[in-house]
Amino acid sequence: MRRTTLSEQAVTPSTDATEPASRPRSRGSNQVGMRQFNDRVVLQALRVHGATPKAELARLTGLTAQTIGLITARLDEEQLLRREAPIRGKIGQPSVPLGLNPDGAFAVGIKIGRRSADCLLVDFTGAVRQRLVMPYAFPDVATLLPALSTNLNTLLRSLGPLRSRVVGVGVAAPFHLGGWHRMLGLSDVQADAWSHIDLAAEVQAMTDLPVSFAKDTTAATVAELVLGRGRDITSFLYLFIDTFVGGGLVLHSHLHRGVNGNSCAVASLPLRTALAGEGAAPAQLISQASLWDLEQRLREHSLDPTAAYDQRALQAPWLEHTQAWVSSCAQALAQCVVSGTAFLDVEAVVVDGSLAPELLQLLLERTRAALTGYNWEGLFAPPRIEQGQMGSDARALGGALLPLHACFAPDRDVFLKA
Repeated sequence: MRRTTLSEQAVTPSTDATEPASRPRSRGSNQVGMRQFNDRVVLQALRVHGATPKAELARLTGLTAQTIGLITARLDEEQLLRREAPIRGKIGQPSVPLGLNPDGAFAVGIKIGRRSADCLLVDFTGAVRQRLVMPYAFPDVATLLPALSTNLNTLLRSLGPLRSRVVGVGVAAPFHLGGWHRMLGLSDVQADAWSHIDLAAEVQAMTDLPVSFAKDTTAATVAELVLGRGRDITSFLYLFIDTFVGGGLVLHSHLHRGVNGNSCAVASLPLRTALAGEGAAPAQLISQASLWDLEQRLREHSLDPTAAYDQRALQAPWLEHTQAWVSSCAQALAQCVVSGTAFLDVEAVVVDGSLAPELLQLLLERTRAALTGYNWEGLFAPPRIEQGQMGSDARALGGALLPLHACFAPDRDVFLKA
């Protein structure tokens, strides 16, 4: 499989001057010169390619062996690198691969969704160290924000002496958390409460760490781009199936956000042509390709609707209704894929979600089958349908990647371009 080059991959936010000197230095600001940029290039090489000997780092980055030696010594002193087991069996001294030190830096990712809020503690390699999940029917502002503050402080305290190496907090949430509130059975008052909230500012008031914000599916796309299929697919449409369905777009290994930061708002995609005089707008993708629809099917048969999000969906008595949902959802997703392919000419469509992996696999199989019923004349071919690798963690993980990589990636603008 093709792997992207260093110039095709990177990420984005900052550090806090009030923290002890042991916090990793902020890199890549307007005052930082070529030396710091080269440090970031080396770190990005290790992130993309894994633990690598110095000679191979020089080849990958185009830097001289002497420069690589100086950079790795500097990064090692900052505790951002660790030495792996020597590679033996070749002529001369064994080479020692250098890798990212998981304890070199940390970030917290917070996802606020319509059914749960997740807080993740993520280390320098992108691995999730701790996870705190708060389920609910719909988030109440008055109770959720204090609970988030408690969970954030719990995660930070758990690091002990490593607390000073946390570089920031990333928040991921829908732009319109109260959107489609009537579909969810909510009052105007419940929905309106979220229309006046600045989530980034609310979380910033909880901590002295810098806080970043991204649309939830944008953050999920970031996670897939940096840690998942984006490592070998350069242009793809990303679809995330949760209570509602959303999407993201990656072109040439860069996130495309759109004029309003709302690209790939696929939930609003009409499922048929609007006809004059009908008096009602066509149904949207959200009505069929979302777990909300599966929840409704389960409720109608007096079954626990939360089974839509776990393995029970594939067990009796839920299975019969899940299979009917899969058939309907696959047809809707296929229409979205065809439309996206016609406009974007992407290499693949990556689909992930908050459902059980086995259910997602079944849904993708049915979607591929549904695509065979479309006329592809004028298009090169149906795109590959790939399963995402992040699962339900995608949005909170992507949120954490924003501040984490802002301090260490060569291109600060890849994810948050205005």
